[in-house]
Amino acid sequence: MPEKLQPFLHDLEVVLRAPTQAWSGRDGQIRAASPGNATVQGVMHSDVRVLSEAVLEVGGREPEPAGSWHDDDGRLVVVGLPRNLAAAWGDPVARIRRTRRVEPGVVEEEIEFSSATEEPVSADVSIRLAADLAPMEAVKSGIPTQPIAASEADGALSWSAGEVTAAVEAPGAVVDLSDPAHPVLRWSLTASASAPARVSWRVRAEDRIAVVVGAAGPAPIDWRGLRRPSDVRLARFLEQSLRDLDGLRMSLPDLERCEFLAAGAPWFFTLFGRDSLWAARFLLPLGTELAEGTLTALASFQGAKIDPESQEAPGKIMHELRRTALTLHGEKISLPPIYYGTVDATALWVCLLYDAWRSGMAVDAVERLLPHAERALAWIADGVLDGYLNYLDTTGHGLANQGWKDSADSVQFRDGRLAKGPISLCEVQGYAHEALVHGAELLEAFGHVGAQAGAAPAQLRDAAAALAERFRADFWLEDERGPYVAIALDGSGTPVDTVASNMGHLLGTGLLSADEEAIVARRLVDPELDSGYGLRTLATSSAGYWPLKYHGGSVWAHDTAIAILGLARSGHRDAAVQLGEGLLKAAESFDYRMPELHSGDSAAIATRALPYPSACRPQAWSAASAVVIADVLGELG
Repeated sequence: MPEKLQPFLHDLEVVLRAPTQAWSGRDGQIRAASPGNATVQGVMHSDVRVLSEAVLEVGGREPEPAGSWHDDDGRLVVVGLPRNLAAAWGDPVARIRRTRRVEPGVVEEEIEFSSATEEPVSADVSIRLAADLAPMEAVKSGIPTQPIAASEADGALSWSAGEVTAAVEAPGAVVDLSDPAHPVLRWSLTASASAPARVSWRVRAEDRIAVVVGAAGPAPIDWRGLRRPSDVRLARFLEQSLRDLDGLRMSLPDLERCEFLAAGAPWFFTLFGRDSLWAARFLLPLGTELAEGTLTALASFQGAKIDPESQEAPGKIMHELRRTALTLHGEKISLPPIYYGTVDATALWVCLLYDAWRSGMAVDAVERLLPHAERALAWIADGVLDGYLNYLDTTGHGLANQGWKDSADSVQFRDGRLAKGPISLCEVQGYAHEALVHGAELLEAFGHVGAQAGAAPAQLRDAAAALAERFRADFWLEDERGPYVAIALDGSGTPVDTVASNMGHLLGTGLLSADEEAIVARRLVDPELDSGYGLRTLATSSAGYWPLKYHGGSVWAHDTAIAILGLARSGHRDAAVQLGEGLLKAAESFDYRMPELHSGDSAAIATRALPYPSACRPQAWSAASAVVIADVLGELG
């Protein structure tokens, strides 16, 4: 067995309010990792695990779990039965109810000890704590960690490491520091049927070098003001998704009014280029404020110079933002705090700006962002000059693949051979074409003539037309099922002949003709791609297909949602509805909290969608896919 394993997440509970999250077992217990059993359980704040253990006992034993749920305010409620206490006729005579809530920088838990009898029942209640202050990348990589000693002052426990501090307060508790690495909070409680006992404890965390903070005000969209869809499944999916999205809202310390969505919990609790952009784009039917905040936040980091290490370039939109350099040892990845290794975010930024403008974004807000749009369009136009937008990591420790399928083996030929770069992904050319055409329209509408070289509207349209002509000659292939679009061109210009979901992103971008869009629509709903629970990332006809491969056969909700949007825009409603129905069935399998991805097993065989065990949840663009389905089905009102 490998010494280091990425933790599984599918059977855990999470409560979150960016930038803070609390992960536990379904019994509410936060358990420390053990040899051969990596875990993400704990309280994480600003990419640091500030509490790694919180185990409750009653009378010296853990209560037996009876059930758990999330209430309407997103709090986790867990009920346990301390069966070591006296019982009559086998009925549990007492129970423990834990209610956990999270606010930015704070996790608070109320403990209620109640009894079924009027005769008082007494018990000692304790919580054993530990804190390792491990960075997120160590937790994700399954690197063993050790708890650090706590100190006590004025009845509060505290831990610190570098710029991060954590403190636990527990009113009325006796603090046992006989083992400083595992302090214990103790209460002596007595309850009767008419008088339950209640205590509480909380952990507060602070990061003095945080690069992202929690959203300061109420949600820019009144999530609860939407009309309830007639389909009960869709209504539950939409309600859960909007609740999750509310918990993912973030801002930058110096731009607190510009909100965006963290990509996902637990690993991507920060600003991401493509993830935050797609999520905001999916949510445009509900308003433009989130789009404006996302565009503004990303524009504040727009590339200004050539830097091979970070892959920054003038006009380029960043990939991800971290508090410090990110090193994932198991993946041989080491990224600087601001990393630009993304080939698609720049075009997607322009596409979102255009769509937000067309959706009613304030004219002055659009005007403020137009200089950034010109620089982005110049970068795109330069990239497609006589060729395609492509990527190649030259550092040896950056992302080998820089589209949305960014795992090392995501771009492969049908026989399983990995493609060698520079790689030109098919969907990125669609984004580029859409950005060039719509960017030209946007600049003209505001009287901008294109101050950046190559960014004049006429030049942008010419570049888009030439790109479409080259694409038609270079990317189309045919197999026994008919024509399709190759996932990419490799460094020699050879089409990578895998049938993949990427071609679904081309619909509605203007890169394809109506006849070509019809061909793509038919391929998307073919059983080799359509699992019945959404689109597989890789077709079953590929040698590298495996239903639990991250980008090689699994299903990603956002990927399917992009195809649904494109199908609807290009007039293929029946296909859009078919894929939307599949995502709804998948959402039902996960109690409507759609994960980052799930297994590509066929719905004809598996009666419910199977989890990809280490998938993040909630994930912004997965949750936002509910809005896409509701909008396409006309259920948003």
